[in-house]
Amino acid sequence: MGYKMNIHSGTEYKIHCLRGTEQGGSTLSNSFDVRPYEIRIPDADLDDMMERLKRTRFPQDFGNEDWRYGYNTEYHRTLIDYWINEYDWRAVERQMNKLPHFKVDVMGVPLHFIHVRGKGTNPMPLLLHHGWPWTFWDVRKIIEPLTDPVKFGGTEADSFDVVLISLPGYGFSSPLTETGWNFWKTADLENVLMKQILGYDRYATAGGDWGALIAQQHGHKYETDVIGVYTHFPAQMSHYLAEHPDQPDGITYDSALGLPAASEYSADEDGWFDRGKLFVENESGYGELQLTKPQTLAALVTDSPAAQLAWITEKRYFWGLAERGSGTKAFESVWPKNDLITTAAVYFLTGTGGTSSRYYWECRGNPWTPSHKRFPVVGVPTAVSIYPGEIYKPPKTWTEKYFNLKQYRVHSSGGHFAPLEEPEIYVNDVRDFFRTLR
Repeated sequence: MGYKMNIHSGTEYKIHCLRGTEQGGSTLSNSFDVRPYEIRIPDADLDDMMERLKRTRFPQDFGNEDWRYGYNTEYHRTLIDYWINEYDWRAVERQMNKLPHFKVDVMGVPLHFIHVRGKGTNPMPLLLHHGWPWTFWDVRKIIEPLTDPVKFGGTEADSFDVVLISLPGYGFSSPLTETGWNFWKTADLENVLMKQILGYDRYATAGGDWGALIAQQHGHKYETDVIGVYTHFPAQMSHYLAEHPDQPDGITYDSALGLPAASEYSADEDGWFDRGKLFVENESGYGELQLTKPQTLAALVTDSPAAQLAWITEKRYFWGLAERGSGTKAFESVWPKNDLITTAAVYFLTGTGGTSSRYYWECRGNPWTPSHKRFPVVGVPTAVSIYPGEIYKPPKTWTEKYFNLKQYRVHSSGGHFAPLEEPEIYVNDVRDFFRTLR
């Protein structure tokens, strides 16, 4: 199967579409100006960030060696010291700019995206995603293996054209000037990007965290446009809502948690329900804040790079360590300081700590509604990967009802941030699945 595309790679191009459209309540013109983009933070902004870091005030902390009270202050001191004395934003920026970046104004969003053409005669278009608290840079390890499989031991036939956006209100897809941006509206925007701006007839899509829900929405609403969906965070799209029109029949739910009940899990899924229960009861406070008062959080993280670092690093710690134990040593075996600081720096330097948090509020305040009442909810062929450190793992009985499930794998390592934690496993799963759909 070929994948038609209406542009050719180059340094500059303007794309004129054949028609306008209506998406998410916005009328689009039939012309999009796609501009090459270079990440270049002004020196004055970097100087300001450094001065703020040097004035960091550290809280009193005791009895918290295992992070039971939250983010460990001793580790925070270590990260801030590294950020001031060793971290080099310009070096990271140069690495970022090795990728082909673009900007385009679409649906009121100054959208930042990466578009890497695959090597080979017929690469499949693949729309990748990040989530929160991620940035596009957290997906970087899987881009080249997917676009140049031969270099990484694969075959040319497994090549993909990779498209990766910064979600609206995240990083360089800013500043936002309109409310309403959430996962389902992002899927509408991306469909415009893939179909009308980049000119692909059909495309594949993959993601975790918010990116999983976005990918699932593509497979739910845009079935004729989507080749298939790969997710490593299979989740119900109505999870944050009071009503659940996408809840499959025949599944018993735990009313207190809003998740499939413990009785739905098989012996092979021992511990999965407890992992989800732990997350809901002990690790979801951030979500309640971002679901209800994200602008209050914005006042903190926009003013202080140290606060931004603390807010997101604590999530990295608790969302990716289930099978590795606890404590700073185990954490650092997975998360280099450079990665943690770069993520915080992107949020702080772009001033998007607040708008990215609003994504949660808009999920409940601007609720998802199904495009159809059919089951499975995600009707296109779907692959699901389960990683042991994931914050929530539904039983396979639920997954089989919610998705048109064609590939299902349970892995022995990895967690919520699989593209960074286990990029080789991730790439192999994606290749194996979409190979069956070429």
